[in-house]
Amino acid sequence: MKKHCLLLVSLCLLITMNALGQGRKLAAYGIGFYNLENLFDTCHDEGKNDYEYLPSGANKWNGFKYKNKLDNMSRVLAEMGTDVIPNIGCAVIGVSEVENSKCLDDLVAREPLAARGFKYVHVEGPDRRGVDCAMLYNPALFTVDDVVLHPYVQELEQDSAFYTRGFLTVSGRLANEPVTVIVCHWPSRFSGSFYRESAARQVKVIKDNLLKENPDRKIFVMGDMNDDPTNISMVRYLQCKPNINEVEDGDMYNPWYNVLVKDGTGTLMYNGAWNLFDQIVMTPNVLDRNGAKDYSKLTYFKNQVFRRDYLFQTEGKYKGNPKRTTAGGVWLNGYSDHLPTVIYLVKEVR
Repeated sequence: MKKHCLLLVSLCLLITMNALGQGRKLAAYGIGFYNLENLFDTCHDEGKNDYEYLPSGANKWNGFKYKNKLDNMSRVLAEMGTDVIPNIGCAVIGVSEVENSKCLDDLVAREPLAARGFKYVHVEGPDRRGVDCAMLYNPALFTVDDVVLHPYVQELEQDSAFYTRGFLTVSGRLANEPVTVIVCHWPSRFSGSFYRESAARQVKVIKDNLLKENPDRKIFVMGDMNDDPTNISMVRYLQCKPNINEVEDGDMYNPWYNVLVKDGTGTLMYNGAWNLFDQIVMTPNVLDRNGAKDYSKLTYFKNQVFRRDYLFQTEGKYKGNPKRTTAGGVWLNGYSDHLPTVIYLVKEVR
């Protein structure tokens, strides 16, 4: 039965992309990220400031609202990647703003996500509000070898007692190649730019060390950076370049820069303007830098801000904004204040 399922997945992944040349058969793989915006259960976690999401809290969070939130998140996560890979979706999805493993257990058990057979990786972090990063994966496509939660280290002495989200680093194999995904949720905009620049410096060290161990490892840094692709943290400290022909060894490629700057769109809105905090950037060994169109190894194909009509407010003051679960204390039965992002990789099937 297992072999049959794996064969079915493989067949569904096969696509012919004449646009890539020579009409070769390629397998496509989706890698996504989604800020789930406060996926809390209804119970208090000791030591966490989760009181807003209790039945007695400001949001009057109860079982009915929680189940609706799970249903909504399940729908989006199951549909991510299906524009290119129908019926299969993403192989890997990083998520942020998840309270605990119970929420993840409940999430992967909800249809239609349950039909994907997703498993997850989660390490309880030190964030005072209790929100963590996690990674969902399809075990038929991605195999987990190693998991490390690298802590966010405060560079300023006066901040040494303040703990925030670390960098969830998951190494494994995708399409029989070594891949590492680093899932992030960098300090908020209420903090100064320094704290996100610090996060970028720390992630770069993690990335560089992984490449030193294995130069063939393909590394994807993803998450809610709380910064745009144009900000110093991404451009200077993580060394992300907006165009493939500019990417050199030691750099990373950021396909979202031009989505924001040239296309004028993003993943969340503030005062009527788009920001693009939800990014997935990659090491040069994923790119076709010389235009050879050699797809014998995993190669970046395209990126996408995942959009569905149901993800947007259709009326009122915030018409056109992503539809939130709760806004101004009013339950909207929405999704998130962020839109998901997806990148697609391809590899020739021999």
